[in-house]
Amino acid sequence: QVRLVESGGGLVQAGGSLRLSCTASGLTFSSYAMAWFRQGSGKEREGIRCINYNGMGTYSRDSVRGRFTISRDNAKNILYLQMNDLKSDDTATYYCAAARTRDCESVWWQADFAHWGQGTQVTVSS
Repeated sequence: QVRLVESGGGLVQAGGSLRLSCTASGLTFSSYAMAWFRQGSGKEREGIRCINYNGMGTYSRDSVRGRFTISRDNAKNILYLQMNDLKSDDTATYYCAAARTRDCESVWWQADFAHWGQGTQVTVSS
């Protein structure tokens, strides 16, 4: 059974940083692209960062470009999201997701991801 478990969320002041982790089990983690999504209260789910199976390519949406970094440790089956310069608009539940492909698709934020975590809450106070 595939499991994706996010951790690292919490309450942080605007301008602060957090690092989220997503620990994967039950799948060949190193074979699939991975992504982070988020969903704020009353908002649609938004794909924010994607990383290819080998970590050699990463992709960002404009809303987090230059502030959020995605990375992965295939030896440990862990996906990371380093979030810097957090803003109140970043308040959301953050989800990791495993793709069906090795590389992030051209419109990866609209792709049908195979597996999802349960989410971790990030709250940014202004």
